[in-house]
Amino acid sequence: MKKANVLQELKDMTIDQLGDEMIKLKKEQFNLRFQQATGQLENTARVREVRRTVARIKTLVRQKQTSPEA
Repeated sequence: MKKANVLQELKDMTIDQLGDEMIKLKKEQFNLRFQQATGQLENTARVREVRRTVARIKTLVRQKQTSPEA
């Protein structure tokens, strides 16, 4: 999936949905770190993708919390 599509999907989510997505990604990040440590990780780029998606979610949550429309 393209980055723009992922970003648009995240923007359409509510704060609660973003929180759920963040929990899911944090679990995936944890599993990826274990796979990397044991030498079982095949797609090393996924670590970077997950880390950046978590950062995007945190940014969107902060924006939604501080916006006067929320």
